Formats: sequence, C-alpha cells, structure tokens
Amino acid sequence: MNYCIDPHSPLTAEVRRIASEEVDAALEDLTAARTEPEVRLHECRKHLKRLRALYRLVRSADQGFFRAENARFRDVAHSLAGGREATALIETVDRLAKEFPEEACSGELAGVRKALVSRRDALLHPDTGLHIDIEVAIASCQRGRAALAFFKLPDKPQGSADLLAKGAKKAMRKAGKALAAASKNGTEENFHELRKAVKAHWMQMMLLTDFWPPPVKPRRKEIDLLGEHLGELNDLAVMRRVLVEESAKLGSRKEIALLERLIKRSEKRLRKQSLVEAADLFEDKPGKATRKLAKNYKTEAKAEKKSDELVES
Repeated sequence: MNYCIDPHSPLTAEVRRIASEEVDAALEDLTAARTEPEVRLHECRKHLKRLRALYRLVRSADQGFFRAENARFRDVAHSLAGGREATALIETVDRLAKEFPEEACSGELAGVRKALVSRRDALLHPDTGLHIDIEVAIASCQRGRAALAFFKLPDKPQGSADLLAKGAKKAMRKAGKALAAASKNGTEENFHELRKAVKAHWMQMMLLTDFWPPPVKPRRKEIDLLGEHLGELNDLAVMRRVLVEESAKLGSRKEIALLERLIKRSEKRLRKQSLVEAADLFEDKPGKATRKLAKNYKTEAKAEKKSDELVES
C-alpha cells in the first residue's frame, strides 16, 4: 500500500488505486473486528480518514460524487467511534497521571481508570449491538468500493496539477482560518476544527510527498506532532463531557475533583503549545507552496510522457 500520488501515472488511476487500497484495508479491519473490535475498529477508522482526505483533495473535479462519498465514509467512521473514544479516555487518565506524578503518585486516579475500563468493555460487548454496526459498515464500504468506477479526473499534466494545487491550497487555508478562530476565541469547537484541518493537511502532504516543495519531512514531522497535541486536547474535551454526564459512575467526588483540576492544567498547556506550533506552520500564505507543488507535478508528469514518447519512437 502506497499512500502517495505518483505524478508519472494518470491522476484518475492513481486516486482510484489509493482509494481502493484504503477501502479494502478498512473492509479487512471490519471483518476482523467481529472478533477483535477494539484494535481493528481503530485501524479501520484510520483508513477511512485517509480516504476522506484523498477525496477532499480532488473534490472540486466532481463535487457531487466526492461530497456524497465523503459523507458515506464519514457516517461509517462515526458509527464506529464509541469504542475508540472509550479507549482514548483510559489513555488520557494514564497520560494525566504521568504528566502530574505528584498529584497522582499514590494511585488517586486508579479508581476512575478502572471504571473507564469497565465502561469501554461494556461499549465493545456484543450485546450493545456493535456487531450490527459492523455489518452495516461493511455493506456501506462495499457500496463505496463499487462507486469508485464512477468518477473521472483531469489526466493531462496541467489539469491534474491545477486540481491538486487547488485542493491542497483549500486545506491549508482552512487550517489558517481555524488557527485564527482558535487564537481569537479559544473555544473547544475552535480547537476541534483546528485539529481536523491539521490532520487533513498532514494526510494530504503524504499524498503529495513526491512533488511537495522541500523541506517535506521536517514539515510533516512538525504537523504530526501538532496533530498529536491537538488530539490530546480533544481527548481532554471528551473526558470533560463524560464527567459531566457520568461522574457518579466513574468515581468519588474527591477523585472527580482531582481529575477535573488535572484536565484544566493540561488543557491550558496544550492550548498554548498548539497555538505556538500552528502559528509557525501556517504563518505563510499557501499560494506560494501550492504553485511550486503544481510546477513540480507538471515537470515530473511531462518528463515521464517525454520518456514514453522516446521509447515508442
């Protein structure tokens, strides 16, 4: 599996290849999730995120098709999110205990963690109807797989380059706008939107690695780290909501109060850190980078075409 667009091949064929590989991998994980849901559903959702990032990159070429298919796989991923979110809460407690060892050095959060493990296990139990969700997801992914035959993208170098540059530019602009909103308002929703935009840009950089303007690896690494920090921040927000709704089931008032204090402290650090990191990454307007991207793609694609013509002659 190669999650990277090859400029030496027609764009339609490349997008269809990558999409097919991601859907097939998601279906394989869904089949395995019938017996091992915790790990395989998480892997399935990763493939669906990669697929949706690909679709958003080329969406302007066929708005109707890609909007519908993006919605299809978004709904599938959402239907399978419960177990992963429950596991993320356990990981969040572990992370807080490690981040604040003095406050949690004597197992003050052990009771909450145990309750969260029981909660996760209950959500993944067959009696919850998870097996039905899995079968529905398999059927939906199979329909999405069949639909891959019904789109067409521009395959000439100029058209392909323009399409990819447009998609990449839109994603970077979205990240910049999300950063501005998070810096100005600082709401939970602002940071959630920033996280989604950063993740989409990171995945699209993977798709465009072969012709993204250098330096590629350092930027991808920095974006990945930012995405990790924003993910941790999102987990804290989910934990906060769960505490509001289910605190009586998760621990004593003392335990919950401690957890809320640690969440607040960690949240403050992550927000500040994420804004600084994002500002460094998205301070420049995206036009310059995407123009170079388009130029690099055309150069590679035309070089391959010229090579083929020489071989034929």
